Amino acid sequence: MIAWEHLGSAEMPGGGALKLMRRGKEYSIKLDRIELMNSRLSGSEEALATLALERIGAVKQPEILIGGLGMGFTLRAALACFPDDAVITVAELSPDIVEWARGPMSELFGASMEDPRVVIHIGDVGPLIAGSKARYHAILLDVDNGPEGISRADNDAIYSPKGLGAAKSALKPGGVLGVWSQGPDAAFHGRMKQSGLKTEEVRVKANAGRKGARHVLWFGTRPGGDQRASR
Repeated sequence: MIAWEHLGSAEMPGGGALKLMRRGKEYSIKLDRIELMNSRLSGSEEALATLALERIGAVKQPEILIGGLGMGFTLRAALACFPDDAVITVAELSPDIVEWARGPMSELFGASMEDPRVVIHIGDVGPLIAGSKARYHAILLDVDNGPEGISRADNDAIYSPKGLGAAKSALKPGGVLGVWSQGPDAAFHGRMKQSGLKTEEVRVKANAGRKGARHVLWFGTRPGGDQRASR
């Protein structure tokens, strides 16, 4: 059996250390001993982008905000399905993960980091959301392990009633908030509905086309408009 190779470490704001590991062509990012993501399980992160596009439809110059770079699955799916005039901003809290994307994980990322549609913001996605009004066609959050985070307590704010209200305000009418989670969360589902977003819960395979675990995606649409009329 091929042994795991330790490629790098990163300190998280607020405590805890991330480790980047590789075994052959398989990559893993762990928080201490807890695996946060694995390159073999990409289906649900890709679906976060593709299913969001299905809900907003074809629009001119869509502006997308992705919270969390991770292993780039959501970013690459967004680049594949959104048009050439899209603007895709990725907010990543850890500069080390951005460096890993351009270095030891470049095999996974390919040319996605240099795509002219992509803007990398090193910092918390929360202030970007809070500082925007009716700006985004889609906000896609893949931060921590979902609404019940384990890596950083401050992540809870974006999933709170106040955070969801800010996300709703940051969306254009007809815009979509997509949230990734490792598992179901009835309390969060309720908070999304109470925020005024038209909410649906979708369970998708962790790795498309294979048996195994399913992850949960929530999509919340801001009422009041047809995205396809946006210019």
